[in-house]
Amino acid sequence: MDRSAAPNATMTKFGFPETVVADYDAWTVQLRPKQVTFGSLVLVCKARAKAFHEIGAAAFGELERATTDIERVLAKLVGYERVNYLMLMMVDPDVHFHVIPRYSQPRSFAGKTFADAGWPGPPDLKTGIDTDATLRAELVAALRTEWTRG
Repeated sequence: MDRSAAPNATMTKFGFPETVVADYDAWTVQLRPKQVTFGSLVLVCKARAKAFHEIGAAAFGELERATTDIERVLAKLVGYERVNYLMLMMVDPDVHFHVIPRYSQPRSFAGKTFADAGWPGPPDLKTGIDTDATLRAELVAALRTEWTRG
Protein backbone atom coordinates (compact mmCIF):
# COMPACT_ATOMS: atom_id res chain seq x y z
CA MET A 1 0.00 0.00 0.00
CA ASP A 2 1.19 3.45 -0.80
CA ARG A 3 1.81 4.79 2.72
CA SER A 4 0.52 8.17 1.59
CA ALA A 5 -2.90 6.62 0.80
CA ALA A 6 -5.34 6.89 3.66
CA PRO A 7 -5.76 3.65 5.61
CA ASN A 8 -9.27 2.37 6.23
CA ALA A 9 -10.83 2.73 9.70
CA THR A 10 -10.04 -0.83 10.75
CA MET A 11 -6.37 -0.46 9.87
CA THR A 12 -6.24 2.74 11.91
CA LYS A 13 -8.02 1.21 14.90
CA PHE A 14 -5.41 -1.55 15.06
CA GLY A 15 -2.55 0.96 15.13
CA PHE A 16 -1.56 1.51 11.50
CA PRO A 17 1.22 2.18 10.58
CA GLU A 18 3.12 1.37 13.80
CA THR A 19 1.65 -2.13 14.15
CA VAL A 20 2.21 -3.22 10.54
CA VAL A 21 4.14 -6.46 10.41
CA ALA A 22 3.78 -7.16 6.67
CA ASP A 23 2.26 -5.33 3.75
CA TYR A 24 0.73 -6.81 0.59
CA ASP A 25 -1.03 -5.21 -2.36
CA ALA A 26 -4.52 -5.87 -0.99
CA TRP A 27 -3.86 -6.77 2.66
CA THR A 28 -1.95 -5.61 5.68
CA VAL A 29 -0.90 -7.81 8.58
CA GLN A 30 -0.87 -5.94 11.86
CA LEU A 31 -0.13 -6.82 15.45
CA ARG A 32 -3.31 -7.05 17.47
CA PRO A 33 -2.68 -4.59 20.35
CA LYS A 34 -4.58 -6.84 22.77
CA GLN A 35 -2.72 -10.12 22.61
CA VAL A 36 -5.42 -12.74 23.19
CA THR A 37 -2.56 -15.20 22.78
CA PHE A 38 1.09 -14.59 21.96
CA GLY A 39 1.38 -13.50 18.33
CA SER A 40 -2.25 -12.44 17.82
CA LEU A 41 -2.61 -10.50 14.57
CA VAL A 42 -5.20 -8.88 12.35
CA LEU A 43 -5.26 -9.47 8.60
CA VAL A 44 -7.00 -6.40 7.15
CA CYS A 45 -8.16 -5.90 3.59
CA LYS A 46 -7.10 -2.45 2.43
CA ALA A 47 -10.25 -1.98 0.37
CA ARG A 48 -13.13 -0.26 2.04
CA ALA A 49 -15.20 -3.43 1.62
CA LYS A 50 -17.89 -4.06 4.21
CA ALA A 51 -18.72 -7.61 3.02
CA PHE A 52 -16.32 -10.43 2.19
CA HIS A 53 -17.62 -10.84 -1.36
CA GLU A 54 -16.79 -7.16 -2.08
CA ILE A 55 -12.98 -7.50 -1.74
CA GLY A 56 -12.38 -8.48 -5.38
CA ALA A 57 -10.50 -11.22 -7.19
CA ALA A 58 -7.01 -9.83 -6.58
CA ALA A 59 -7.56 -9.70 -2.81
CA PHE A 60 -9.00 -13.21 -2.79
CA GLY A 61 -6.01 -14.43 -4.78
CA GLU A 62 -3.54 -12.80 -2.42
CA LEU A 63 -5.05 -14.48 0.66
CA GLU A 64 -3.12 -17.68 -0.03
CA ARG A 65 0.22 -15.88 0.09
CA ALA A 66 -0.69 -13.84 3.18
CA THR A 67 -2.00 -16.81 5.19
CA THR A 68 0.97 -18.98 4.18
CA ASP A 69 3.35 -16.28 5.41
CA ILE A 70 1.35 -15.75 8.62
CA GLU A 71 1.38 -19.43 9.48
CA ARG A 72 5.08 -19.83 8.63
CA VAL A 73 6.07 -16.90 10.85
CA LEU A 74 3.79 -17.84 13.74
CA ALA A 75 4.98 -21.45 13.63
CA LYS A 76 8.57 -20.27 14.12
CA LEU A 77 7.92 -17.50 16.64
CA VAL A 78 5.02 -18.94 18.64
CA GLY A 79 5.08 -22.67 17.99
CA TYR A 80 1.29 -22.77 17.80
CA GLU A 81 -0.75 -25.96 17.79
CA ARG A 82 -3.64 -24.45 15.82
CA VAL A 83 -4.45 -21.09 14.24
CA ASN A 84 -7.92 -19.55 14.36
CA TYR A 85 -9.01 -17.00 11.74
CA LEU A 86 -12.03 -15.11 13.02
CA MET A 87 -13.98 -12.80 10.72
CA LEU A 88 -16.26 -11.07 13.18
CA MET A 89 -16.76 -7.55 11.72
CA MET A 90 -19.23 -6.48 14.39
CA VAL A 91 -17.34 -3.46 15.73
CA ASP A 92 -14.85 -2.83 12.92
CA PRO A 93 -16.76 -3.07 9.64
CA ASP A 94 -13.94 -3.30 7.08
CA VAL A 95 -13.16 -6.85 5.98
CA HIS A 96 -10.58 -8.33 8.34
CA PHE A 97 -9.67 -11.46 10.25
CA HIS A 98 -8.43 -11.79 13.80
CA VAL A 99 -5.59 -14.32 13.65
CA ILE A 100 -5.25 -16.11 16.96
CA PRO A 101 -2.42 -18.65 17.43
CA ARG A 102 -3.59 -21.42 19.77
CA TYR A 103 -1.58 -23.54 22.17
CA SER A 104 -2.11 -25.71 25.25
CA GLN A 105 0.88 -24.45 27.27
CA PRO A 106 1.78 -20.79 28.02
CA ARG A 107 4.37 -18.98 25.91
CA SER A 108 6.86 -16.36 27.14
CA PHE A 109 8.19 -13.27 25.41
CA ALA A 110 9.89 -10.13 26.73
CA GLY A 111 9.33 -11.18 30.33
CA LYS A 112 5.59 -11.71 29.84
CA THR A 113 3.67 -14.97 30.02
CA PHE A 114 0.96 -15.46 27.41
CA ALA A 115 -1.64 -18.10 28.26
CA ASP A 116 -4.37 -19.37 25.93
CA ALA A 117 -7.33 -19.01 28.32
CA GLY A 118 -9.77 -20.60 25.90
CA TRP A 119 -7.78 -23.73 25.03
CA PRO A 120 -9.01 -26.21 23.84
CA GLY A 121 -12.27 -24.39 23.08
CA PRO A 122 -12.93 -21.11 21.25
CA PRO A 123 -10.49 -18.28 21.98
CA ASP A 124 -11.45 -16.08 24.92
CA LEU A 125 -11.28 -12.65 23.30
CA LYS A 126 -11.87 -10.90 26.64
CA THR A 127 -8.61 -12.16 28.12
CA GLY A 128 -5.02 -11.57 27.15
CA ILE A 129 -2.41 -8.89 27.53
CA ASP A 130 -3.08 -5.24 26.69
CA THR A 131 0.26 -4.22 25.23
CA ASP A 132 1.96 -0.94 25.97
CA ALA A 133 4.02 0.90 23.35
CA THR A 134 7.26 -0.85 24.35
CA LEU A 135 5.84 -4.38 24.21
CA ARG A 136 4.03 -3.62 20.92
CA ALA A 137 7.30 -2.41 19.38
CA GLU A 138 9.15 -5.52 20.59
CA LEU A 139 6.46 -7.82 19.21
CA VAL A 140 6.32 -6.02 15.86
CA ALA A 141 10.12 -6.14 15.57
CA ALA A 142 10.23 -9.87 16.33
CA LEU A 143 7.47 -10.61 13.82
CA ARG A 144 9.06 -8.44 11.10
CA THR A 145 12.43 -10.13 11.65
CA GLU A 146 10.88 -13.56 11.25
CA TRP A 147 8.94 -12.36 8.18
CA THR A 148 12.10 -11.30 6.41
CA ARG A 149 13.80 -14.65 7.04
CA GLY A 150 11.38 -16.17 4.54
